[in-house]
Amino acid sequence: MIYMLDTANLAAIAKAVDLYPLAGVTTNPSIIAKENRPLREILLDIREIIGQERMLHAQVMGKTAPVMVQEASALRNIDENLIIKVPVTAEGMKAIRLLAADGVRVTATAILTPQQALMAAVAGAEFLAPYVNRLDNICGDGVKVTEEIVQLLDRYNLNSKVLAASFKNVQQVHDVAKVGAQSITVAPDVFDLLIQHPLTDSGVAGFVGDWESVYGEGTTVLDVI
Repeated sequence: MIYMLDTANLAAIAKAVDLYPLAGVTTNPSIIAKENRPLREILLDIREIIGQERMLHAQVMGKTAPVMVQEASALRNIDENLIIKVPVTAEGMKAIRLLAADGVRVTATAILTPQQALMAAVAGAEFLAPYVNRLDNICGDGVKVTEEIVQLLDRYNLNSKVLAASFKNVQQVHDVAKVGAQSITVAPDVFDLLIQHPLTDSGVAGFVGDWESVYGEGTTVLDVI
């Protein structure tokens, strides 16, 4: 599983880089707008935190393929290692094809159907981002759509990876992992919950209590070896 954090909040990114096996950070126009700072500054600040070894995704905003391609070039002038997010509109498909042909890494985003994902994969997108919770919110089945995308990639021997997105709870993340999504991007609040469980906390508290009753409060293994 490839874990990514879906945010532009620098404190949240720094925390995740420090604690978790984080492979990268994804952003979108809404996430960027929340920071209310120049886009260049945001991307450079994120890159400084995550280093060159992790992925960073940023999205184009144009309505036509030529503008999207120009935006991608401008974004990569800020950071040549950026992965460019392109929505799966008709013009977006053209942009994906043009960018991929030029060697640009692309994430196809705003995917709501398996056919959108399949066409984006054929066009050359490296990552495919289905919106799980958005589908669930309109009585769709985001996990099922993700599963069908995984199956189509396997059926046609395509190298694209599913980057499942739009989660509101841990169960959704768990379910897309079970059906074979190769990667996920999760907001910080849900990301932290992926490893939380009250019985883990109580178990650790029990270990601490037993240990400190013998060796003293605040001691570690280093104090008693």
